Parts: sequence; structure tokens; C-alpha cells
Amino acid sequence: MTDLPADLTFRDVEASTWPDFERLFSSRGAPHYCWCLPYRATRDEMRQRDRATLEAGMARRICQGKPVGLLAYDGDAPIGWCSIAPRPTFPRLRTSSVNGAAAATDESIWSLTCFFVPRRLRGQGLASGLLNAAIDHARGQGAVAVEAYPVDPESPSYGYGGRRPMFAAAGFRDIGRLGKRRYIMRLDLPGAANAP
Repeated sequence: MTDLPADLTFRDVEASTWPDFERLFSSRGAPHYCWCLPYRATRDEMRQRDRATLEAGMARRICQGKPVGLLAYDGDAPIGWCSIAPRPTFPRLRTSSVNGAAAATDESIWSLTCFFVPRRLRGQGLASGLLNAAIDHARGQGAVAVEAYPVDPESPSYGYGGRRPMFAAAGFRDIGRLGKRRYIMRLDLPGAANAP
């Protein structure tokens, strides 16, 4: 088992860091089958659903300047990923919020939908580090709340969205359910840069 670096850094995924994102997602065990696009995908992208289409779809969003998430780095090497962006950038989540259509179009509510931590680094706190960095990032971009969709620790699937205790420890509260296994949890951000 490898220890996490003492000083992790986190960077926004944008055009300049796209090669790092691509490198991480092309690595062994990475979610290159989805490119973290399913919640963001258009109907045409989902209809085709091949790796090249999904990768191109994510690259296009990044090059257009749309927020998609953060990378964790050990030096210059990307070692983890967290998907965090304004809720309207996830059209497939639009009907899932307990607050309905208003929340779906509210750009001040950010959704955290996914983590990728390589197997060799799991259980060492990298996901928690990514979560804290994602909260800070959303706050700095004017988010007034962050929603997440984790599962219980014993859940046999959907672990990519994180486990409920990690979010509870960060101050998230349950506000509903998303299907049978996932929770909707929310953290209000009263100190957000653009909060009313």
C-alpha cells in the first residue's frame, strides 16, 4: 500500500489541465468507459455511448470553459478526480432533487457526482481531501450549496459517488433519496463568495 503525499494539491480541470485529466482517465482501473459524462451527456452522446464519443464530449465541455471538477496531484502526477459543477450542467439529475425544477436550474447549487481514486490509494483519505477541495472550490465560485448522492458503506454498488459517512463528517445533511440506494445530501455554504 502506498502512502498519500504529504502535500496534495488540487487543480480545476480546464483546457490547460485536460492532458492530465486524459492521462488519469486512460490509466489502468480508471473510468475510461464513461469519462464521467453520463449525468452530463446529451441524448445523442448517450445513444452512441462509445468511449471515443464520451471522451470527445468531456473534452468539448472542458475546452468551452464549462466547470467539470478537480484533479488531485502528487507533484505533477494526477492521482485522483472529483466531479463538481453547477447542477444545471448535469441534465440527467434535473428531476432528482427534492426541490424539483427550481434546484435543477439554479446555478448556485453545485452537484458532486463522482470520485475516482486508484485502488492503490483507497482508504487513505484521498477522497476526503478531494471532497474538502471540492467544497472550497464551489464556495469560491459562488455556490450557496453543494449536493451529493452517496450510498451507505455496505451498499454493493454506486460507490463512485462516495459513502454517506464521509459526507456526514463534512457537515452534509440528508434531504432525500435518489432511487433505492443513494441519498441526496446537502451542505449549505453561507460563506460563499457570491452568496446573497
